[in-house]
Amino acid sequence: MDQPEPHHLPPSTPFPNSPLPLLVYHDALPSDPAAVESLFARHGWTAAWVNGVYPFHHWHSSAHEVLGCTRGQARLRLGGPEGLLLDAIPGTVLVIPAGVAHCNEGSSPDFQVVGATDGGRDYDIVRGAPTARQRENLATLPLPKSDPVHGPGGPLPRLWRT
Repeated sequence: MDQPEPHHLPPSTPFPNSPLPLLVYHDALPSDPAAVESLFARHGWTAAWVNGVYPFHHWHSSAHEVLGCTRGQARLRLGGPEGLLLDAIPGTVLVIPAGVAHCNEGSSPDFQVVGATDGGRDYDIVRGAPTARQRENLATLPLPKSDPVHGPGGPLPRLWRT
């Protein structure tokens, strides 16, 4: 089983980020969006969409998110303007904990991801500092029971509980 790269992203004003690590898988997916959506759904990551990544820093307080690149390439910034810069290519998977800022800093015209949330949770789009309600969302959001790529026996449950 391929292990993801964990990246710890500390708070970066105004973004809360998360004590949970961002997980990055390489060469983890087929290129067919329907197959990726099916894989994520089998492991409890649902409410999928096929699109790109917003070109502005944003984060979610109400859901953990998975993004699987199926086409094209993009430079994604994670953790805020001074955060981790990552090249997403087909097969790249990012598991983004709630609170972690992310932004598309440039992509090919054909860049495409399949996105989903743990348990199909609705997500908000936050562009700045958290409100009291958003802090409460972050504090009470349950941890996923399953890795979106490998299922319940995959690395995510272990890496997000240590």
